[in-house]
Amino acid sequence: MRVVRLLILLLVTIITPSLASAQTYPSAQDPRTNLKPGRFDAGVAASNMRLVSFSKKPAQFDTVRGLTFINSDLAFGTHFVYQANFAGFTIWDITDTAKPTLASVVECITSQGDPSVVGNLLFISAEGAGNRNDCGKGGVQDPKDHMAGVRIFDVTNPKAPKLVKNVQTCKGSHTHTVVPSPTDANIIYLYVSGQSAARPETELAGCKNGTDPADPTNSLYQLDIIKVPLNHPEQAVVIPGARIFTGLDGGGTCKQFCMPVNPNRAAGGRGGRGGAPGDAAAPAAAPAPTGPRNCHDVTAYPALHLLSASCSTHAILVDISNPEKPVRLDALADTNNFQGRHTAAFSNDGKKTIQTDEWGGGTGPMCQASSMKELGGNTIISIDAKKKQAQHGYFKLPAAQSAEENCVSHNGGIIPVPGRDLYVQGWYQGGIDVMDFTDQDNAFEIAYFDRGSIDPPAGADVPVGAMAGQAAGARRGSGTIGGSWGAYYWNGMVYSSELDRGLDILELTPSAQLSANEIAAAKLVTFTEYNPQSQPKMTWPAAFVVVRSYLDQLVRGSGLAADRTSAIAAALDAAEMKSGAARAAALNALATQVDGDVKGAKDGARVKTMAGEIRRLAAAK
Repeated sequence: MRVVRLLILLLVTIITPSLASAQTYPSAQDPRTNLKPGRFDAGVAASNMRLVSFSKKPAQFDTVRGLTFINSDLAFGTHFVYQANFAGFTIWDITDTAKPTLASVVECITSQGDPSVVGNLLFISAEGAGNRNDCGKGGVQDPKDHMAGVRIFDVTNPKAPKLVKNVQTCKGSHTHTVVPSPTDANIIYLYVSGQSAARPETELAGCKNGTDPADPTNSLYQLDIIKVPLNHPEQAVVIPGARIFTGLDGGGTCKQFCMPVNPNRAAGGRGGRGGAPGDAAAPAAAPAPTGPRNCHDVTAYPALHLLSASCSTHAILVDISNPEKPVRLDALADTNNFQGRHTAAFSNDGKKTIQTDEWGGGTGPMCQASSMKELGGNTIISIDAKKKQAQHGYFKLPAAQSAEENCVSHNGGIIPVPGRDLYVQGWYQGGIDVMDFTDQDNAFEIAYFDRGSIDPPAGADVPVGAMAGQAAGARRGSGTIGGSWGAYYWNGMVYSSELDRGLDILELTPSAQLSANEIAAAKLVTFTEYNPQSQPKMTWPAAFVVVRSYLDQLVRGSGLAADRTSAIAAALDAAEMKSGAARAAALNALATQVDGDVKGAKDGARVKTMAGEIRRLAAAK
C-alpha cells in the first residue's frame, strides 16, 4: 500500500476514465453489490468458500487513526499466523482454526510491518519517519533514534517475542523477500524493496541520493540486500545491493486504458501519469532517468532460482542462482497505464507470472462500476524457454463495489490444485477472490468472499447504537480503510488479514468450478513455514484424489470423450478397492489404456499427465 494524501486520492477517485475500448463491469446484479454496510455486522456474500472463523483485532490495535493501526501482511510457521500491523504485530495460535487464540501482541510502531518468518526468527519491514529503534510511540525527535530497515525478533517463545536487532538501510523497507542461500542452509538473504529517497548521510553513513543508475555509490536504483546468519541473527548485515535497473527506460507514454491527466499538473512525467508543474522561464535541466529506481515488491521462487520484481513501469525477471550477485534476465514494460506494478506470483511450473496493479495506492474505490477493468487488477505474463516475458490477458474483480470501499488488486498466493493455476488474493474492501489463470489469455473467477463496506454511504442515517462499544472519536464517520490486505492458502485453509476488522480463516467448498477431489488434492500439499513472497515449489504425493483431479478437469472441459471418462472413473474405483500387487497391476493396466486415449483427446496433454499420475500411484508403497 502507498500512503496517499487525501487530496490526491479524491482527485484520482473523482476523475472517471471514459474509453470506448476499455472493458466495463457487468450490468447484471451480483450478490456482492449493495451489501449492508457495517464493521462487524456487514452483509456477506460468498461463493465456493465458507468462513471458518473470524477473530477481532486485539484491543491494542483497535482504532483507525489514519493508517497508524491497520493490519498488513501475514507470515506462517508451524501452527502460528504472524499478522503484521503498522503499529506492531499479532501472533495467532491456529491449532484450532475454528477458534484461533492470541499468543501475543507486540506494540512496535513499524509501518508497514511486512513480515516473514524463518525458524525462530521473525523479520518485520520498517519504513517511514516515525519508527523508533525502541519501538516506542511519539515519533522520532532525534535522528539517531530513527529506525528504517528490517527489525529481527526472536519468536522462540511466541508468547514473549524479543527484539534481536534493527538492521538499518538507506531507504528503509516497505517490503522484503526471503531468498535462502542455495549453498548454506544457515544463511538467508532479505531482498528489500521501497520507493523512498535515501536518508541523509548524517543519519546513516554511506547513504546517497542520485540520478545515475550505474553509479555504485548511489543508494537509489538498487534493491538493498541483508545477509542473515540464522544461528547469529545479531550479525545480520547489509551487503552490496541488487542493481537490476541500470539501462532501463521508462514505460513510455500511455497509449490505451490511460488514466486522465490531472489538469492542474503539467503533461508528461513517468508513464504518462502527469508530471509536476514546471517553470517555463527556468533553464532546462538535464533529463532525469525515466526507468524504475526500485520495486514495490519482489517474489522469489528459490526452487527455480528466479525472482519476479514488480517495479512501477516494469516487470523484471531476475536470476538469483547467486543471491549476492543477481542478474537481470528480462524487463517488460507496456504502453497502457498498467504501470503501478505492485506484487508478483509465479505459476507452479514457473512458465507464467501474475503482476498486480495497485491503482490509487490501495486507499481509493477503484472497483466501482465506472472504473476501468484494465487498471487496478492483474495481468498474466508468460515466460518462454529463453526467459523472455510476454504480456497476456487482464483480470479484475468482476463485481462493482461501492464508493465507500477502498478496492484494488492486492496480495495473494497460489492454491495447490494439480493441473491448474489458481490464485487467491485480497482486494481490500473488494474482499477475497480466487482467480483461475490456467489460460493465460482468459483468467476467470471461481470463488469469492465479500463483506459490505465498513462505512455507510454518504448521507445515510446511522443508528445511535451503531457506534456502541467504541471510544469517542475512535472512528471516522467515513473514509475508513479496510478489507483484505492479503489472502493466502496454507495447509488447507485460506487466511486473510483484514485491515480494520481482524483475521479471517476460510475454507474452499466444492462447486462446478472446483471439485471435492481438487480441494482434497490441494490439502495434500503442506508446509511448516510459508512466506508468500518466497514462493515454495508445490508437489503432490501419489494419491487417488490427484488422479481424479485431472479426471474432473477433463470432464469439466470436455477434454476427453464422456464414455472414456466414465470408464476411467469406474476403473479407478475398482482399483482403489484392491491392495498390494493387485492394485498396482490394475492401475498399470489402466495407465496403458489411458495412453491410448491421448491421441484422440481434445486435451491430450492433460490425459498424458493423468496417465503418468496413474503409474506413479501404481508404484507407490
